[in-house]
Amino acid sequence: MKTQIITLFTALLLSTGIAATTQAAPVKNETVTVLTDISAISKIEIYGNVELYVSDGQKDQVKVYNKYYSESALVQSKNGVLRISSYKAEKLIVWVTAADLRSIAAYDNAEVRSFGNLSKIELEVSLHNNASAKLNLDAFSANIIVSDQAKANLSGTVEQYDLKCSHPENVNQTSLVAKHAAKTPIQPVTANKVDIEALADLF
Repeated sequence: MKTQIITLFTALLLSTGIAATTQAAPVKNETVTVLTDISAISKIEIYGNVELYVSDGQKDQVKVYNKYYSESALVQSKNGVLRISSYKAEKLIVWVTAADLRSIAAYDNAEVRSFGNLSKIELEVSLHNNASAKLNLDAFSANIIVSDQAKANLSGTVEQYDLKCSHPENVNQTSLVAKHAAKTPIQPVTANKVDIEALADLF
């Protein structure tokens, strides 16, 4: 994990034009795949054991680390939706730069982290299962959904903030400044007695 973070951090420094004055130690088995045929990303969905870094930019770009092709990971884009999934034991690290990102959805054990501020007019983030997010927001409207055992760590400033969550203790928003905020609990879905009896009749 430490090696992966060093790899990602080194790549980010080089890509932003920050020159290091000393020679960095080479990262063993470093592999980076740049996907150049992906554009117009408006939504990102991540599944499985994925660690996503997301940043603003004028041009969409996707960089996949950790031997992308040899790990049976799936990264595909269709109609503005970028889907990333990997169920290997080792986390698949992906860095996405998007000009018009409006929605992020994370499932399973996926992690989302912002690299710098996410400056958006509207942004929806939905976290499910055991997914987690650490985001620094600069948005007019932010709609955050934290269901199941998912966790969110939010900071920055938001004009209109709407939080829906299953467990309020799983949302850290002490560093988030919101002018107008609303919080709605997510009720657990339970089958009623009629539904259960109807299902029993099928057997």
